[in-house]
Amino acid sequence: MKKHLSRRNFFKSGSIIAAGIAFAPDIVKTIGDNTGGYRIRLGAPVPVSFTDPVEWVKAVKSLGYSAAYCPVSPGAPLELIKAFRNESEKNDILIAEVGVWNNMLDPVESKRTDAVGKNISSLQLADEIGAKCCVNISGARGEIWDGPYAKNYSKETFDLIVETVRYIIDQARPKNTFYTLEPMPYMLPDSPDTYLELIEAIDRKQFAVHLDPVNMISSPQKYFNNAAFIKECFAKLGPYIKSIHAKDITILPELTLHLEERRPGLGSLDYAVFLQETRKLKNIPFMLEHLNSQEEYLLAAAYVREVGAKNGIFF
Repeated sequence: MKKHLSRRNFFKSGSIIAAGIAFAPDIVKTIGDNTGGYRIRLGAPVPVSFTDPVEWVKAVKSLGYSAAYCPVSPGAPLELIKAFRNESEKNDILIAEVGVWNNMLDPVESKRTDAVGKNISSLQLADEIGAKCCVNISGARGEIWDGPYAKNYSKETFDLIVETVRYIIDQARPKNTFYTLEPMPYMLPDSPDTYLELIEAIDRKQFAVHLDPVNMISSPQKYFNNAAFIKECFAKLGPYIKSIHAKDITILPELTLHLEERRPGLGSLDYAVFLQETRKLKNIPFMLEHLNSQEEYLLAAAYVREVGAKNGIFF
């Protein structure tokens, strides 16, 4: 698949925040949803790292967002974490998630230990800064941290995921936030049903759901019936959802099956249904990701708002 400038490395880019602001929409006014649902909190990466919470708030607001990715990393001074939390709460900006993005099932034990340690510190950071969740993938049973391996689906791996997630939550002891796993096409969870199986097996109040429908569309059947699949995701996982990743997907006429991510609006995902289901949930961040430039993020945000406006859904 094409590599994207995702939330995972967007802060490392040379983009200048002012360049993005030039393309930003006017700040979205507070508008009630005339269809009876909740307003959706749209967010995306903000280029450039910030050590001043006030400037960070200005940057987020200048782009018209009411949700944001966590602006600091584990190990940041507690005073700085508190300052970002205070400014975000004061300005009604919801910190969506603290992303970990490592392989906590690494076959090399020393690497696995380090990866699990980062999950614990990231979950603690999420609790301290007031994020909705901490998120990682479950991990892969091979050298590539997010790679497809047959062993990803073994009973042994399922049990190891359960044991590891329990350990992370029990060590971090979050009071207000949640630990979540991002669904992936070739590791667990890869469907609403496998996510429910993990929720039951992990059996921890602070384990919840990070929803990414595109990552679970791995067949032509799901692709061409994605509206029904999106509804299934929300019907089964809705009470557990804490954050959502929003992107798009297209199928290519290449053998064998070839699916690729796209910017919202350039694929076939039914965004009207996606937004209609999201607005049923209160205070859930709807986060754009995996795009190459600030200009693309602004185009994606404009498309999402346009679909929302056509369906009486506001942000």
